[in-house]
Amino acid sequence: MKINYDKLYDISMLINHDMPVYKGKEEKRPLLKPVSDFASGTVYESKLEMNLHTGTHLDRTLHMIPEGNTIETLDFKELITKCKVLDLTSVKNKITAKDLSSKDIADGDFILLKTRNSYEKVLEGDFIYLEQSGAEYLVNHRIKGVGIDALGIERAQPSHETHLQLMEKGIHILEGLRLKEIEEGEYLLFALPVNIEGAEAAPVRAVLMDFNN
Repeated sequence: MKINYDKLYDISMLINHDMPVYKGKEEKRPLLKPVSDFASGTVYESKLEMNLHTGTHLDRTLHMIPEGNTIETLDFKELITKCKVLDLTSVKNKITAKDLSSKDIADGDFILLKTRNSYEKVLEGDFIYLEQSGAEYLVNHRIKGVGIDALGIERAQPSHETHLQLMEKGIHILEGLRLKEIEEGEYLLFALPVNIEGAEAAPVRAVLMDFNN
């Protein structure tokens, strides 16, 4: 099979200490530390200390639901799928059912929500998020997954309504996407999480392939 690499798009965040983190919380910042270097030995090795919800990542239900599922129980083939990128850059605060009602969303879709978040170098606490009615709208349309260009699909919901509505229906949640260069339309998504046993989330290298042209 011939692959057109010009039609491949990396939609993941670059991991470094100065990257955007959830609401600017310092404890969310990753730290890469050398454990061996050429001054003390013959090889260079590092370790990475990082919250699993930093950068582009996949949530599993244990994140919000006691006894929920974890990363290693995931069928990775579910994260190699056609998807639809929806342009919601006109939304000013939160994505509601009304915002989604004009979009083409069908049973079994994997939806990626492109907002003004993708144009921000720093994701402050007022990032665009998926509000409860928007989550309910997606649940009612029986989607299989949703991704957003924020480090949280919700922002300040004390009962975590958005996460729970989606998770209780088995809908995959991708957070921390970068969609600035991506036009609205259909793509092939590759979003494979690092296979960490017992983890409620894991980093993802997310890539889109434009198969339309």
